[in-house]
Amino acid sequence: MHKNSKIYVAGHRGLVGSAIWNNLRSKGYTRLVGKTRQELDLMDAAAVRNFFEEEKPDHVILAAAHVGGIVANNTYRADFIYRNLQIQNNVIGESFHNNVKKLLFLGSTCIYPREAPQPMAEDSLLTGPLEYTNEPYAIAKIAGLKMCESFNLQYGTNYIAVMPTNLYGPNDNFDLEKSHVLPAILRKIHLAKAWMSNDWEAIQKDLEKRPIEGVSGDAPRSRVEEILTKYGVSDRGVELWGTGKPMREFLWSEDMADACVFIMENVDFSQLSKGKTEVRNCHINIGTGKEISIHDLALMIKEITGYTGEILFDSTKPDGTLRKLTDVTKLNSLGWRHTIEIDKGVEKMYQWYTR
Repeated sequence: MHKNSKIYVAGHRGLVGSAIWNNLRSKGYTRLVGKTRQELDLMDAAAVRNFFEEEKPDHVILAAAHVGGIVANNTYRADFIYRNLQIQNNVIGESFHNNVKKLLFLGSTCIYPREAPQPMAEDSLLTGPLEYTNEPYAIAKIAGLKMCESFNLQYGTNYIAVMPTNLYGPNDNFDLEKSHVLPAILRKIHLAKAWMSNDWEAIQKDLEKRPIEGVSGDAPRSRVEEILTKYGVSDRGVELWGTGKPMREFLWSEDMADACVFIMENVDFSQLSKGKTEVRNCHINIGTGKEISIHDLALMIKEITGYTGEILFDSTKPDGTLRKLTDVTKLNSLGWRHTIEIDKGVEKMYQWYTR
């Protein structure tokens, strides 16, 4: 990429896209193109076609996706496979038809089998059954990865797929029904801390910015207490899904963005496929190679936020995959490593959340 290249960042306001957008700007890229969902519906094939024909981007970063945590993935299974396939097909297809020079497709490490050897290397893809709770989303992301790979092999394009581990950071999704585990725990503990100290102003401020099922800060206190209790928050403690035993790897979103831009600047598909008899698994894991249990993560957030109440785990609820650690050997060998450790990252995230 050149500093004057026109770069379309799909999903530029989300957790992933906003971090990539900011990283590009900080490095001197000035011709960035971003469209909100209201301005461009990526599920609308005609709208996406018109956009590409008008803008003619040189490079595309596909960070837009329909995402959520274990509850949302397991509940809205059709939405997760249908919406993501539509978005991917439209953006990757039009990138090809409009001669985009390079495309970066962002997937997720949930593409790997439930029982994949740990840490999970790129070559473990499609070697076993997927985790049931997020199987539709994982299949959509595998399809996107294979679409990039197949266009490269048939047409000589330069589309690279990266699989980030669990991300967290500024502009994360804190919806208690649909968010991922780390922002959900952080928000629950923040709200429980406020309730315990009878800081109703803090609760109202939180719900004003991020209503829960339509319940905002100006709702009657009884209604607010009812909705918080539904999601495991009370003036006595916080209840979390599962046993707390699953191990998870977390990557600060700004680190992820730096890795993505590094790959766009320095890595081509030809490097990743060189020397392979059968070209497959050329995607790149992005992570830290380090893990922490959900139990210990909750205790870390408790300490950082200054919360003194209880944290309870509901073992009748699903844990999801018990361990999911990425092998980042390929990424490290290309010349990139993470810089933000989990404790520092959670501290930075809580400061951002409560500002």
